Amino acid sequence: MAIDSGRKRADFAANPAQSRGRRWPEPASATRNDFRRDCDRIIHSAAFRRLAHKTQVFVYHEGDHYRTRLTHTLEVAQIARSLARALGCDEDLAEALALAHDLGHPPFGHAGERALDAAVGRFGGFDHNAQALRIVTELERRYAPFDGLNLTWETLEGLVKHNGPLTDRNGRAIGRYAERGVPTPILAYSEIQDLELWSQPSVEAQIAALSDDIAYDAHDIDDGLRADLFTLDDIAAVEIVADILREIDRQHPGLEPARRGHETVRRLITRMIEDVIAETSRRAETHKPNVGEVRKARGPLVEFSAAMKKADANIKGFLYPRMYRHGRVMRVMNEAEAVVRDLFAHYVATPAHLPAEWSEGFTLAGESTRTRRVADYIAGMTDRYALIEHAKYFTTTPELR
Repeated sequence: MAIDSGRKRADFAANPAQSRGRRWPEPASATRNDFRRDCDRIIHSAAFRRLAHKTQVFVYHEGDHYRTRLTHTLEVAQIARSLARALGCDEDLAEALALAHDLGHPPFGHAGERALDAAVGRFGGFDHNAQALRIVTELERRYAPFDGLNLTWETLEGLVKHNGPLTDRNGRAIGRYAERGVPTPILAYSEIQDLELWSQPSVEAQIAALSDDIAYDAHDIDDGLRADLFTLDDIAAVEIVADILREIDRQHPGLEPARRGHETVRRLITRMIEDVIAETSRRAETHKPNVGEVRKARGPLVEFSAAMKKADANIKGFLYPRMYRHGRVMRVMNEAEAVVRDLFAHYVATPAHLPAEWSEGFTLAGESTRTRRVADYIAGMTDRYALIEHAKYFTTTPELR
């Protein structure tokens, strides 16, 4: 399928000239639009740099060739820009949302998040999506006039809603937050700038969300093959992969195994991107929505076809037991979770071991504030730094291999 890189802006695309603005008004840039400025601010943030040493599925000891949060983020951003360009959407906003989507993850991926969530459970728990919002609105302190990065409303809204609405029209939590409720940091910030938690996010946020799915499927297959958690013959049980392998073998018989694997991943990404473009274009042609109508719709405009949804589910269904729940990965993640639990308990009991900017006024603060401050500090650590800190205060620190 040919992709038209010169498409005009679609009626449903965000327009930086019509942004709802920033919490703290700033003079316009002479050289960049508002969404481009958001991208640049995210790239220059400390939280973004730390993604280079945060785990995706494997910890950093496993080797130099596995994905980190940073490499994953860059792959998502590349896919998001490709989709936005093809669909006539705003590439800069799509990129900003892709760049920011993982900023809130603590060290050791979901293992670290589980440990922090349990530790601060009485005070609203820990949610990486809410943490990302806190980072860009409060915890990053790089600018003289304000805390955070002072991003546009569209970027903040897309950041918290990239997987869809968080509430219904009556404010009741839905989806992933139906049971526990929307995280307090998101609700608190939405009181300052109404992020319309009940509505669909922008098309660009929808693009970033599907780009995340595509990148996960592709690079987890790549990393799983490299780590010998499964073989190409194993994953050929997934129909779309089997079809791609047949195509490769027909066109390039006898291809060496490593190259055959890379070619499989490359073609999978292409198929998924082209499917999103075709399905979204079909929906757009049928409904001809504008920006407002996209937000009020019952479901997303940007979506896989029914066949590709099934293929995506089958890939994830294969990877879950073979990779995410593999015995070796589970053992390492359990040890990593214990590292985060140990650090949290230690800093709460011995706040003097926190850096000065984190320990100032600690003993005078309420329990909720103290708890959240320790969680914020640990969440900002890289995998490596968490292990270094753990070794300072505990006699045994796992190698996580």
